[in-house]
Amino acid sequence: MLLGLSKIMDCPGASVPFTTSVDLSDLLYGTCYPVSEPVLASGTVRNTAGVLVMTGSITTTLHGVCDRCAADFVSAVEFPIDVVLVAELSNEENEDEWVFPLEGDSADLEDIVRTVFVLNMDSKLLCKPDCKGLCCRCGKNLNDGPCSCQKELDPRFAALRQLLDK
Repeated sequence: MLLGLSKIMDCPGASVPFTTSVDLSDLLYGTCYPVSEPVLASGTVRNTAGVLVMTGSITTTLHGVCDRCAADFVSAVEFPIDVVLVAELSNEENEDEWVFPLEGDSADLEDIVRTVFVLNMDSKLLCKPDCKGLCCRCGKNLNDGPCSCQKELDPRFAALRQLLDK
C-alpha cells in the first residue's frame, strides 16, 4: 500500500496520519511462521523542517514455539515505528536501515512495516522473557519446577569429595 505524501512534501509542520494492515504470514522466522494474524500499523508522517519522519506503532500476536522449552505460546507484541523517508538514498553502501526511499511522492507502507517488524524481533522466540528452558539431562521443562537430576561435581573437586566421604 502506498501512502501519498504530496500534501506535506513542501509544507514544514504538516502531517499525514496512516493506518494499515499487512499480511506477514509468509515470514519464516527460525523454523516457524509466527505471524498468522494481520500486523496492524498506525501513526503519522510529519514534515519536520523538510525531513519526513514517520512515527507510530506496529501491533500483532505471535503464535510460536519457544526456542528454550519447546512449548507453544501466543504473545501480543508492539513495536515502535520511527523512520525517516527520503527522496533518494545518497550512498547505498552505508545505508541506514531506518531510512526508506520514497516512490515518487509516496511511501511503501508494506515494505516499511515488514522491515521495522523484522528489525525489532528478538533473535529467539521465547514463551516469556525469563523462560528457564529444559533440563539438559532429563528434558524436564524447568518452568514447571526443578527436576530431580543430581548436579555433577566438577572433576577437579573429586579429591575433596573423597575427603567428605571418609
